[in-house]
This record gives sequence, C-alpha cells and structure tokens, in this order.
Amino acid sequence: MGHTDTLEYPISEHTLQLLFGASNSTDLEKSLEILIEISKSASGRSELASKGLLPAVLEIIHSVHCTSRHHFLSLSLKFLRNLCAGEIANQNSFVELKGAGIVSNVLTSVAGLLGPDQGLVRVGLQVLANVSLAGKEHQHAVWEELYPNGFVSLARLRSKGTCDPLCMIIYTCCDGNPELVRKLYSDRGWPIMVEIVRTASCAVGFGEDWLKLLLSRVCWEESQLPLLFAKLWSGAASEGEVSKSRDDQLTSEQAFLLGILAEVLNEKISDITVIKDVTMFVYEIFKQSIGVLEHTPKAKSGIPTDCASIDVLGYSMSILRDICAQDDVAAGSKGDAEDSVNELLSHGLIDLLLSLLHDVEPPAIIRKVVTQSDNRDEAEPSRLWKPCLYKGFRRDIVALVGNCVYRRKHAQDEVRKKNGIMLLLQQCVTDDDNPFLREWGIWSVRNMLEGNEENQRVVAELEVQGSVDLPQISALGLRVEVDQKTRRAKLVNNAP
Repeated sequence: MGHTDTLEYPISEHTLQLLFGASNSTDLEKSLEILIEISKSASGRSELASKGLLPAVLEIIHSVHCTSRHHFLSLSLKFLRNLCAGEIANQNSFVELKGAGIVSNVLTSVAGLLGPDQGLVRVGLQVLANVSLAGKEHQHAVWEELYPNGFVSLARLRSKGTCDPLCMIIYTCCDGNPELVRKLYSDRGWPIMVEIVRTASCAVGFGEDWLKLLLSRVCWEESQLPLLFAKLWSGAASEGEVSKSRDDQLTSEQAFLLGILAEVLNEKISDITVIKDVTMFVYEIFKQSIGVLEHTPKAKSGIPTDCASIDVLGYSMSILRDICAQDDVAAGSKGDAEDSVNELLSHGLIDLLLSLLHDVEPPAIIRKVVTQSDNRDEAEPSRLWKPCLYKGFRRDIVALVGNCVYRRKHAQDEVRKKNGIMLLLQQCVTDDDNPFLREWGIWSVRNMLEGNEENQRVVAELEVQGSVDLPQISALGLRVEVDQKTRRAKLVNNAP
C-alpha cells in the first residue's frame, strides 16, 4: 500500500480507505498525487470536504517522521494546502482538529535540522497562510502555535521562498487584530521582525508584497521605525535613538529597511502620515550619514551601492522628500503633515541642504564655467568639491529643497537669505550623473518663485545683469521685464 510500512506511526485502515476511495487508487503515494490535482479546483475542494478528507491527511502528516519520509510529508502538505485554499469547511475542520499545532510542529522540526528542506517549509507555511485568511479564530490558532519562537526560527531560514509566506501569515494575523500588532513590536516580538529584515536583506530579497505591507504597518502606521532601526544596529545602540557611533557602523539591514520604507511611502504618499517624532528621527539619520562625504570616492552607480552609509543617506533623503511633498493626506489632516515639515525647517533643513549643494561637485556644465573663472583668478584657485555619493545624489538634494519650498513662503525666504537662489538656478541643466536634474531644478525654481515677489525680483535682476543665462525661466511661463518708472527688473507671466 504505497510504502506505508516506513511511516513512524501506522495509518488507520479507515483513513487509507478514504484516500483510496476518493482517488480510485490503492497506492498511497499515487493516491496523494491524484488528490492534489483534484483539490486544485474549488469544486474539487468542496467535494473532498464533504468526504472528510482533511482529517485523513492530518493523520498522515502526524504519522510521517520529518527526517525519514520527506516525500510523503511533502505530498501530504501540498494536498492540505490545496484543501484549505478558500474552502471554509476545510479551514474550520483544520482549526477544530488542532491542525495548526500539527503543521507548526512539523515546521519547527524541519527548521531545526542541519540543511533544512526549505521547499517543505514553504509548503507548510502556505498551509497556515491559507487557513489564516479564514478569519480571526483561525488567525489566533496559527499565531498561538508559532509566536514568538516558531516565527523566529522560521524567519532565520535565509530563503525568499519561506520569507514571503511567513510575512503573509504574520501580516494577515495582525490585520484587524491590534493586540497582535502590539505583540509584534513587544520585547518578545522584536526578534521576529529583526530576523525577517535580515533574511530579506541578505541577497535573498522578496517576491511578493507581504514584506512591504508588514514593514509599513509596523514602521509607518505604528510609528516603530526608531525601535526597529536601533535593533538592526551593529552595536549596542539605545532603543529609539540614533547611535553616536561612526557612520560606518550603519548596517546593510538598516539600509534595506529604509529602502523598503522609502518605496512604500512613495507609492502611498497620499495614504501615509509620518508623525513628527519619526520624521525627526529620519532627519537625524540623514544628518549623521552625511559624514560619509568625507571619505568616499565619486559614485559609479545609483543606490543601492556597496556602502550601507551611502544607501542610508540616499533613502533617508528620499523619505524626507516625500514627507515634504505631502499636502492633504487621507490618513490625517493637512496640519499633521505640515507640522512635520515645519519641524524639519525649524531644525535647519534648508540650510543643511544648501550647504550640501554648495559643497558637492556641481553639474559638468557649471563646473566647467566655475573652474575657468577660478583659474583666471590666481588669488583663488579652483575649489575642491566633494564627490556625488551616488548617481542622482545632487538631484535628490534639489528635489528635497523643491518640496520644502512648495507654497511655504518662510522656506522660500530662507533660500534667498542663505544666498541659495543662484545655486538653485544652476541646477536647471542636464547632467549625466544626475538623471532628471533639470526637471527637478525647474520644479524647485518654480516653487521658490511662486507667490514670492522678493525672490522673483532677485532672479529678474540677475538675468538683466547677465549673471544668468536661463532659458528655463521661459519654461516656467515667465519672462523678465523692466519697469519703465522704477527701472527695476521683474518677472511676469508669459501669458498674453
């Protein structure tokens, strides 16, 4: 009967007859293969549920020793996965028969082996994922069996194939269950999140969006980014604080985390509100990582790079850019988003960005002009600029400035007072090392000038004096005119 003599525990005759009758086969292995195919359809699952096949397959799984008959175990788990795919009768039966405990025991046993069968673990996780979709009772049954140690051991399997369904299970269990979400970022729960990030970041990656959803829930919706970031530090950083250690102690896991969160925020910029405390935490990360400028050669690629500190700098700047782009978000009032931006501005963000823009190697066309001018002045030789840390670094600085000054007159005024107007005008050029620099430069200049007569006057006088040759001003729908009475230059609309 299909090698049933090798199973750790004997299978009852009743169970075998159920399986053989449903598959029209007298060989256990062949029977399971046939039933797997039948259970791929909704009608097949419903028919098998009426025949009581789920208890039978649970008995087989309980009978198979995880170190001996892996093939039987794999076939049984695949059959069970299919049975629980959207069929409520099977999902309910699974919970009633303590199926979560049976499958969880198999998973933790396999995960503890040297060189575990990750394909087998993936199928077992898919079983639990399908069950957890049925409702809160099913979610709690799965959670209670695996939290926290089971989740931790499974998260330590460095495999995308196991990471994706594991994230699905955790996210599904937490969705609509605030008490489970809180457990996830408790002292017992943090190791789960840390190991998931480490697995996904170590060249494993992820194939589905469950990881993004899970990290967004914990870090953005629950505002736990400072704690998780600290847990990923390569040292004993205090929770919720940016470490005072050197920037080269930033880790690839931290960079990966910020990269995912930057992507999520950009995709859902109208749905996510980042609270002020988390915003300022990201700003502190950004300020600290700037130190990498002092000892990094010119970039050869965009982010991600092979340097965690550079990636942290780039991703934190992207997050700040999108925070400053938020205007009216569904998750909160406009005031919430604006409070975060005003807090950034009050802590010197504009000044810091303009300083960076001034110190970093300018676009090639601007660099050529400045170098020629410096060389003509023997008293002031050519400057030593700091390199662009990655392709797009200058563009990202300009984009963040542009979003900061959008309809914020106090920010626009600060650009002028910090002598940043000419600096921004110089960004309205193409640059091979900074794709879309010209577009972001024009956007930033437009925002800097909108509704600000003082800034418009400065730009107009610069153009009249020949200080700038800026056809991009026309692209903004503006032109320079000289007032016939006052003889002062001003910008006016091109519209007739």
